[in-house]
Amino acid sequence: MKKNYLFVFLLLLNSFLGYRSYAQNTTIVKGNIQDKLTKEPVPFASVMFVGSTIGTNSGFEGDYQISSDNVSLKQLKISFVGYKTLVLDITPGTTQTLDVQLEQEAKQLQEVSVKADRLRYRNKNNPAVDLINLVIDNKPKNKSDNYDFYEHEKYEKIQFALSNVSEKFKNRAVFKNFKFIFEGMDSTKLAGGKPVLPMYIKETISDVYFRKNPKKEKQIIKGDKMISFEGYVDDNGIDNYLKNMYQHIDIYENDITMLTNQFLSPIAKSSPLFYKFFILDTVVVDQQKLINLAFMPRNPNDFLFQGNLYITLDSAYAVRKLDMSVNSRINLNWVKELKIKQEFEKDDAGYYSLTKDDFMADFGLGKGSMGIFGQKTVSYKNIKINQPRYLTDYEGAEVEVREKATEQDDSFWQENRHGALSASEEGIYTKIDSVKKVPAFTRSMDLATLLLISFKSFGPVEMGPVNTFYSFNPVEGFRLRFGGRTTPQFSKKIVLDAYTAYGFKDQQWKYYVGATYSFTDKTIYDFPVRSLKISYQKDTKIPGQSLQFVQEDNFLLSFKRGVNDKWSYNDIVQAEYLHEYKNHFSFLLGYKYWIQYPGGSLNFNFTDYNDNTSEPGHLTTSEFSLNLRWAPKEKFYQSKLYRSPIYNKYPIFSLRYAIGLRDVFNGEFNYQSVTFSAFKRVYLSQVGYTNILLEGGQLIGKVPFPLLNIHRANQSYDFQFRSYNLMNFLEFVSDRYAGLNIDHYFNGFFFNKVPLMKRLKWREVATFKLLYGDLRKENNPAYTDDILRFPEAEDGTPITHTFANKPYMEGSIGVANIFKFLRVDLVKRFNYLSNPHVSGLGVRASFKFDF
Repeated sequence: MKKNYLFVFLLLLNSFLGYRSYAQNTTIVKGNIQDKLTKEPVPFASVMFVGSTIGTNSGFEGDYQISSDNVSLKQLKISFVGYKTLVLDITPGTTQTLDVQLEQEAKQLQEVSVKADRLRYRNKNNPAVDLINLVIDNKPKNKSDNYDFYEHEKYEKIQFALSNVSEKFKNRAVFKNFKFIFEGMDSTKLAGGKPVLPMYIKETISDVYFRKNPKKEKQIIKGDKMISFEGYVDDNGIDNYLKNMYQHIDIYENDITMLTNQFLSPIAKSSPLFYKFFILDTVVVDQQKLINLAFMPRNPNDFLFQGNLYITLDSAYAVRKLDMSVNSRINLNWVKELKIKQEFEKDDAGYYSLTKDDFMADFGLGKGSMGIFGQKTVSYKNIKINQPRYLTDYEGAEVEVREKATEQDDSFWQENRHGALSASEEGIYTKIDSVKKVPAFTRSMDLATLLLISFKSFGPVEMGPVNTFYSFNPVEGFRLRFGGRTTPQFSKKIVLDAYTAYGFKDQQWKYYVGATYSFTDKTIYDFPVRSLKISYQKDTKIPGQSLQFVQEDNFLLSFKRGVNDKWSYNDIVQAEYLHEYKNHFSFLLGYKYWIQYPGGSLNFNFTDYNDNTSEPGHLTTSEFSLNLRWAPKEKFYQSKLYRSPIYNKYPIFSLRYAIGLRDVFNGEFNYQSVTFSAFKRVYLSQVGYTNILLEGGQLIGKVPFPLLNIHRANQSYDFQFRSYNLMNFLEFVSDRYAGLNIDHYFNGFFFNKVPLMKRLKWREVATFKLLYGDLRKENNPAYTDDILRFPEAEDGTPITHTFANKPYMEGSIGVANIFKFLRVDLVKRFNYLSNPHVSGLGVRASFKFDF
């Protein structure tokens, strides 16, 4: 959620400030196009304003909508091959509905026949399907990775702009000091001439080398230029997020990842099962005849495309040109309009290489709202086929940034850009620099950062996170906390952070102080990190609670189910050295001195657990550790608190070894532990994707229960993937274990096919979690007297258990994308139902902003 905060915030702000974005003089024409004889819808019909280049095509059901701010346009032309063209009078400056019926004309195309029987569409004996099968059969020889060696110069431009900016919006009082930003707005990006206001641009020029065997692709960035919002958002994180949104679209791949979802390519092996194909006509491009092949989804709600492929008539059956979009009914959030255009040219080897790639999307909360226009344009020049390079040219990191690539001057960009910037694009760099100097902008960004990231900056220091300033729990009662840390304005190499908290029930102060030093010339947040962190913490903790990307004293987590009064008070001195490498391998060397005191109804007793007559004991450990982590091709967003991964198809491996030493700095226990985890996201095309987590651990040594593996439980009402949502805190312990978590997102695969329900654009989710462990007798107080008793309820009922001869299992089914951000799961616990205070069923919810 946090990595999407800027995007979501801009959508909400735009909608709030200018929901009615169309000016009163906008001409909007909408309606439906049918065959006059059969009454069937006519998809892909051309709809254009006469005397302009503004046009659109009818959709799957023959529906269309077209708009323009040009009041001189007074006629609409509707045409489709095989039908007589209609020219209709319209009323400028109004919204009107024109339903039309096209009359067939008796003529045949010379090169191909048009199959007009859409009433009984079938794959068998369909020339369009026969053609797409020829394209599929020839895919291997048309893919660029078919060459032994391949290289090109790549120019990439990513930009964002505010779309549908009306005069009423521009005249709002809030923009009194920003009038200059509305100068030179661009009305060429969106259909209907709707103006956009550029706000962000990033340009990259690089050389790309590809080698087939052994496979290696290397990108050398020669120039990198972008708008920076440093101090408010992570520029590198924004770059990674945009690249994840706008991944390279390879039409020859079976599945295309776009906007964090997977779409089935129209030339995938299984495409005839999901698409309908129609041969429209032949066209001539650069003196070459091509077949215009239209395609549309059989189910407009699925993650599929619609549009036109232009296929060569030679033996290659290659894609020469591509023009496609998504259906308006697709189960895709925030997207009002989306277009993809690609062009291919014949290379020296006689095949067709991609030379231009253009992706455009208009994001917003609704059709009538302001939104965010995003565009990624990529062009390729100096293409070389099967010309090998020196072996050293392929060595090193996959992406290499040349020295001073980010410092290239204007002359470099004017000489090396593959095309000139528009006037509005050229002026965005200076405009944004000017905007950042306006106090109103600073106040607005400070407010956005405070609300969504929970920090407020005061120059060299920042206060936060504010969502932890107030919370409550059964042990501390009402808890107030205040804290902050230094910013790069204080020092790029040193970060100081601290907080203090007070519980009004236990009447105890808690606090934390820490210092982190960066051994690189960058901050401790910039990858790759090499840093040393030293800290001291005196605070409470729930044994068995493990949170990901959330502070433990977050106010929303104060609400918990069941009994939750067994806490610990902790004094922790910690030192950690983190070393990251560019290949995304890292190691973390650590030392932890930890004193635990029982809190609430938690006791440290060797005989009767509920005996409160003796002084409460404490446990002291002195532990050294080594963490190894490897996340190949990892992308992430660095927020103010956490580094949030942007998951892709590559796995993430973690291995941790720890050793506790008795009599070293007053340590009381000798032990060793090893834990391992592997995470992977598996994409299943139209059926969605699955997150899989496999983990295990082994502890060697005799230790009391607070040092055992206290398995991750969740007594909040928030659904947590890595925790067991119907397990109680401290319910299960072990000294060796293995676990499996599976979380599958169907992306509406079933709901999209149910009438009425598909309009809601809900998405199905399902999870299954399994955990099995064991406990040696030397660590089990049922067999050993000189070890701490397991926790019990006040009546002596045991609440901490070992695993019997069966694993713990729970599963859930749920609905995601409710209101586009809410997920609700019905969770069922399958066994160990006789344990006290457990629930067999529960409802959990979570928030996720996604496309």
